Amino acid sequence: MLPGLGFFTLALISIQQRRSFPVRIEQVVRSEAEKAASQAKRAAKQAPKPAAPRPRGRPKGSKNQVAAEVVLAPELLRIQAMLEAQLKLIAGCIPLAYLVLDGHFGNHAALQMVRQCGLHLISKLRCDSALYLPDDGPYQGHGPHRKYGAKLDYRHLPDKCLKQTTTEDQIETRIYQTQALHKEFRQPLNVVVIVKTNLHTRACAHVSLFSSDLALAYDKLIDYYRLRFQIEFNFRDAKQYWGLEDFMNVSETAVTNAANLSLFMVNLSQRLLGDLRSTDPQCSGPEPRELSPEMC
Repeated sequence: MLPGLGFFTLALISIQQRRSFPVRIEQVVRSEAEKAASQAKRAAKQAPKPAAPRPRGRPKGSKNQVAAEVVLAPELLRIQAMLEAQLKLIAGCIPLAYLVLDGHFGNHAALQMVRQCGLHLISKLRCDSALYLPDDGPYQGHGPHRKYGAKLDYRHLPDKCLKQTTTEDQIETRIYQTQALHKEFRQPLNVVVIVKTNLHTRACAHVSLFSSDLALAYDKLIDYYRLRFQIEFNFRDAKQYWGLEDFMNVSETAVTNAANLSLFMVNLSQRLLGDLRSTDPQCSGPEPRELSPEMC
């Protein structure tokens, strides 16, 4: 494995300008606790499954247990510290409501980390995530009320959840939105499923986006998630124009300073280009790009 550098960046994204502006960057240096947690997770995946599956139903003699508080992994604690520090700096200046993270953070622990900071999470679920509609059937007369209703079938989603249908180049795109439950999350999720079908071959694929904000409209949820990709173009410009790939520093502080300087120049150049283009629309420079639906 080749040695490399890892960075985690927080950026403000302008919905009107369709641009990302990095505001905080830190080098990712994995602690011993993170390495141990990663190794334990890898070992759990590779562990052989028991020969005889556990019988169905609740084990005899088991008792109800109070759900424990979520214990954040070292990676989430590092991100939370960055997020809280940045929110403290811009408190009262810019009202923020959402934190958009990629599919790596589409889990309950990440959602709780974001909610503890007073924001809503927008992210992506695994394509095979088991989602359930809330049960709306009549009470059976005994025992607790049922929580989980019908399991969502991504190939046959309810028509009442359909929000938009478009067709282009023999590709039909259907967008569904519903409130759904996931057994690893403690709260309902605002889920938007984008289903694409090739009308010629009938091949089908889907993407599941979600937010903890149950009132967020489907079009805004999709738009906000796509805008996350603008951060990738910040790194592209930093490498191409501002020396992010060329610095020779080796110490942790010097590397962090060099990376911050490169991304600061990305912000400065965008600001200067904006002023120049107000008087000279033909002024050249890197242009923002939109993330296509296929790249979600």
